[in-house]
Amino acid sequence: MDSSRFSRGREDAVRDLKTAKFRLKAFLLRHDIRYEGTARWGAAHLRWLAQVVCPTPAQQIVFQEYLRAVNEQHERVERLAAELHEQARQWRLLPVVEAIQPLRGVQFLTAVTVVAELGDLRRFDQPRQLMSYLGLIPSEHSSGARRRQGGITKAGNTHARRALVEGAWAYRYPAKVSRHLQLRLESQPKPIQNLAWKAQVRLCKRFRALAARGKHRNEIVVAVAREMAAFIWAIAREVPLVH
Repeated sequence: MDSSRFSRGREDAVRDLKTAKFRLKAFLLRHDIRYEGTARWGAAHLRWLAQVVCPTPAQQIVFQEYLRAVNEQHERVERLAAELHEQARQWRLLPVVEAIQPLRGVQFLTAVTVVAELGDLRRFDQPRQLMSYLGLIPSEHSSGARRRQGGITKAGNTHARRALVEGAWAYRYPAKVSRHLQLRLESQPKPIQNLAWKAQVRLCKRFRALAARGKHRNEIVVAVAREMAAFIWAIAREVPLVH
């Protein structure tokens, strides 16, 4: 399976969808057409968009083109996601993709992106090697006897790092097992279930502790993503692969 091509193609499609949504929103704001609801792009918002009438025929045509672009990009994302699911069924690394999904913030698309970009995680002898490959370790600046840490290196795999950082936002809430997460947990053996719960307890606590210290949200999610990588490494080593 040429997994990285599919995951990167979907990532590009998601980026194009966000751009199309931004352009539509900007058009509506320019003409003072405002949605009064809260959840954008949900069912209620889509029904509202279907009923929008612009002041002039020309504006209505432009609006419809923007809306059509959003719908087309959404369909493209869905097609690529469906194809990714189908292709993954025959993939040698599918057991690893399934094993890391009991982690909070790591559903199928995040899991397959991470594994597609990183390959067999057992090639990393230590979790810090994986963190370094992902560009999630702090940079260092030395001057004489002084050593100062800076931001993360960002020297590793951009696609996998982005997927983990997005997943790390899930840990801003207290630890709990939702119905969907429970279903993913039940499909895995006890050692992996235990690792997933240990990760959730630790990372939710870590998120709150860093927030209490006044750390910026972006710094917090990077720190949590770094520790997520360590748990993904540990889980991957529990999965027997058939060569």
